[in-house]
Amino acid sequence: MEKKSFCKLGLIAALCLLLAIPASSATVFRKVLNPRQCFIVVSKKQLHLSVYEMVGSDTLLTARYPVCLSKNKGNKQRKGDMRTPESPKGKPFSITQIQDASAWVHDFHDGRGSIKAYGHWFLRLLTPGHSGIGIHGSTNNEKTVPGRASEGCIRLLDKDIIDLKERYAFVGMKVIIQPEEEGPLPFEK
Repeated sequence: MEKKSFCKLGLIAALCLLLAIPASSATVFRKVLNPRQCFIVVSKKQLHLSVYEMVGSDTLLTARYPVCLSKNKGNKQRKGDMRTPESPKGKPFSITQIQDASAWVHDFHDGRGSIKAYGHWFLRLLTPGHSGIGIHGSTNNEKTVPGRASEGCIRLLDKDIIDLKERYAFVGMKVIIQPEEEGPLPFEK
């Protein structure tokens, strides 16, 4: 076989591989300079997760992803209330663990039984007073994003949780979850 044929086969294989990997649905506004200067804002009102980067005295929008939040509106009060917790003013939550959730299952009590439900990554959040809250994928629940169908976590499309984890997320990253009635933060205007 000629060298050109090998090159063509390699190009075709690379193209097939690219087509098989779904692109993120994120809107990327700019290239991040230092991921360690990034933080997340989840808007319950707009149903999106935004990544911001602190650059000097500026707060710059870097990326935005659609999300699925809790079935019920309002701040989480207790386990099982189907609400997403809201960050107290001036006290953001933070990512405490980044866990491979690709084999995790959950029973939504909707007749499907225990199914894979978390995508590839679970970004566990420190949410004082509540446990088990995180940002994760939506395996077997992709049609719920954007929307309101989770039990309290922040659900992204599977391709988006991979993108968020690979580009921006780190243990210690701050996460602000805004109430439904809260408007844009000062740096979002």
